[in-house]
Amino acid sequence: MNGSGTGDSGGYIRTIEWDMMNKYKFFPLSMLSSFSVRCALYPFTVIKTRIQIQRHSEIYKGTFDAFSKIFKYEGLSGLYKGFWVSAFQLVSGIFYITTYETVRHFLQQQGVRDSRIRAMAGGGCASLVGQTIIVPFDVISQHMMVLGQLERRGKTKVVVNPLRINYQGRKKPQIALDIIRTIYKMDGVRGFYRGYLASICAYVPNSALWWSFYHFYQEQLAQLSPAGTSTLLLQCVAAPLGGATTALITNPLDTVRARLQVQRMGGFGHTFGVLWGEERLGIFTKGLSPRMIQSIVFSFTIILGYESVKRFSVSDEYKEEVRW
Repeated sequence: MNGSGTGDSGGYIRTIEWDMMNKYKFFPLSMLSSFSVRCALYPFTVIKTRIQIQRHSEIYKGTFDAFSKIFKYEGLSGLYKGFWVSAFQLVSGIFYITTYETVRHFLQQQGVRDSRIRAMAGGGCASLVGQTIIVPFDVISQHMMVLGQLERRGKTKVVVNPLRINYQGRKKPQIALDIIRTIYKMDGVRGFYRGYLASICAYVPNSALWWSFYHFYQEQLAQLSPAGTSTLLLQCVAAPLGGATTALITNPLDTVRARLQVQRMGGFGHTFGVLWGEERLGIFTKGLSPRMIQSIVFSFTIILGYESVKRFSVSDEYKEEVRW
């Protein structure tokens, strides 16, 4: 077995490394897998964002209540507001995963053997690169998510519309262009990076912890499982455990990020102070339910797709050493 892969006691490769894959297969399959997952889970992102930016529980009492109201008053399209803008995350996703795998491979070449350390460093660097690309699209899509939060008939109540966008009866591309023009007019290019520091503070630790916990749980499960247990099965169990743990730890940072980007508050510290004044300890659980659901389901589906894609993309010389 090639020494660059992480193997199990049976002599099989458990972790398929970057240099073991055919990139011409990996990149298109990875994009297709990521897009499919985002299509399925995007409504949870909309629900989480709306709960996070409201004061206390003035409109939505929880995940199911938010889903019911959005679907009732805005239809299915309400659960996919800002989706096509957010879909540009596919581009940042390629840079994200390339950075993650490259950093892991580099550290391995430098003699770092602990997979959790390599995963944490790779995840943090990958998120830094990914967020630098995606924050402008994030800002635009979040403004679209929160428009028209209640019913369209007569008593429409927009909880957050700091840009004063006229969205009634207009198509989504028109609204998106209006948001872009207004942000640029008000703040210039800087406006598209509003909340960048908050995004870095929220997503870099989130990504670093997620990959670290993923490898940690994978190793623990491998030790507890009978010989011959499917490696992909262990990975699909480890991922949701890592996702749930990470969501619980980093939820306050994600809430601050959402508030800062949508409500155009001051800096990170000021926004945290305002949130603390409003919610106190509730800041640790605000939007946690949809975020936990999203994180668990996303972690499972993205790893199922990602690890499957890696197996389909592995070079011929390693195929016999890779176990499903």
